Amino acid sequence: MFEDRVLSGMRPTGAMHLGHYHGALKNWVSLQNEYPCFFFAADWHALTSHYEDPSVIEATVWDMFIDWLAAGIDPSKATLFIQSRIPQHAELTLLLSFFTPLAWLERVPTYKDQMEKHAEHGRDLLTYGFLGYPLMQGADILIYRANKVPVGEDQVAHVELVREIARRFNHLFGREKGFEEKAEAAVKKLGPKKAKLYRTLRTRFQEQGDAAALEQARALVTDTQNLSLGDQERLYGFLEGGGRMILSEPEALLTSTPKLLGLDGEKMSKSQDNAILLRDTPEHVTKKIRTMQTDPARVRRSDPGEPTKCPVWNLHQVYSDANTQDWVLQGCRTAGIGCLECKQPVIDAINAEIKPIRERATQYEEDPTLVRNIIQDGCEKASDLADETMRDVREAMGLNYN
Repeated sequence: MFEDRVLSGMRPTGAMHLGHYHGALKNWVSLQNEYPCFFFAADWHALTSHYEDPSVIEATVWDMFIDWLAAGIDPSKATLFIQSRIPQHAELTLLLSFFTPLAWLERVPTYKDQMEKHAEHGRDLLTYGFLGYPLMQGADILIYRANKVPVGEDQVAHVELVREIARRFNHLFGREKGFEEKAEAAVKKLGPKKAKLYRTLRTRFQEQGDAAALEQARALVTDTQNLSLGDQERLYGFLEGGGRMILSEPEALLTSTPKLLGLDGEKMSKSQDNAILLRDTPEHVTKKIRTMQTDPARVRRSDPGEPTKCPVWNLHQVYSDANTQDWVLQGCRTAGIGCLECKQPVIDAINAEIKPIRERATQYEEDPTLVRNIIQDGCEKASDLADETMRDVREAMGLNYN
């Protein structure tokens, strides 16, 4: 099988805030220590909903990368790049569109929801680009043969769609002329002992459905150093009775993330003016939280309240330990503490969390060429990997005219 690889991206449509940090960036920082990771600015995706005013994309993409680096993304462990700098994404999107059924795109759960949501803001998303948004997401993943995609529960359907597209591609185009003969020739390249073991394991899987035998055979192929990539793909496909596995089928890497709401209790968003930004100063953080609306029942300091009806409680659930949460529940319900007292532990915790982020961001703010050089290197690495995939894709689809 293909090497484990993680891919994820974000649309550059505004400054990074705590919702981005807890929803994705903290997980990315962890994943980069476990797998080769590719993280990208999805500027083409941003155009699907911001095509009327694309200035926000260019204006925020570099600030977004600064926030990623300041949050702990390490360019020596993860590859950072800009989607539109890798035109192979667009080519693969086009090629995938030729055989992807329209009904597959229309059934994506978020399609109608997003259309209605953006229509409320006066945006017309009845466009070819927006309908094809999930297909381009698929190309983003498949072009790097990424097999692990970190998502929340609401995005699992998107990853499943990509799996179906990869499966359909391999079924349609993996059956190259003379496949059986080429696969048998590849088996011989394993050497007598390994070839015999490979055939035994293949038979056990195909005749008995032995999953352990399949995994053992895959590992045998992976560990054989003298095989070309094409022969490896043939042997993987031969195991399951199919053709070459040209595109990998990704898996959703489910991540448990705290539900961090905005200052008004709604989804955190800079456009809704309810966000705490990753580079907010301590003064800004203090002001934003101290002026948060609280339980309407607490008109006077002596009025008891209900924390679960107050947006500050959501912040305590993310930032406060059990003892502090008990203190809030008891103090608020008995009017033993005031709202400003209740907010102070959250203020302290958030300022402590973003202080190192703000400090790390300083070097990139003072010398923007540092960020641009990191992204240039990442784009070159991503392009090289995308070229490898596209060579195989073009060959499989009969578009290799060398």
